[in-house]
Amino acid sequence: MIEKTATVHWEGPGKKGQGQISTETGALKAYPYGFASRFADDRKGSNPEEILGAAHAACFAMAFSFACDKAGFATATVDTQAQVRLVPQGEGFGIDRIALTLTASVPGLDEAQFQALAQAAKRDCPLSKALASVPEITLQATLKVAP
Repeated sequence: MIEKTATVHWEGPGKKGQGQISTETGALKAYPYGFASRFADDRKGSNPEEILGAAHAACFAMAFSFACDKAGFATATVDTQAQVRLVPQGEGFGIDRIALTLTASVPGLDEAQFQALAQAAKRDCPLSKALASVPEITLQATLKVAP
């Protein structure tokens, strides 16, 4: 069993409050976030949605690379983006879509195998499973052909 830890310290009320996000590895250490970095255009802080997107993209990229290894193909490069959409829902907000975009170079892999492995990685990565309540998780996968 593996457990990882992240912590948040928050001070102040709702819109005026400020938080700090930290991870046990130190990748984030007292990194700021608040209302403006989540709902406005403040680029000085982070927000839960971009952190969730980073986690999902990282998990998916690794799952795809492992799936290629298992199928006998070594990935050369794997680039993944996750766009997480936060929308008003009732009195609050909810995540209604995560759009994954994959661009990868995998020597020897044909398009049909590539798409099958990408879809399997999307289905099987632990973050995709954890996010199963999100109504829509899409994947656009592009195989880069080596020059």
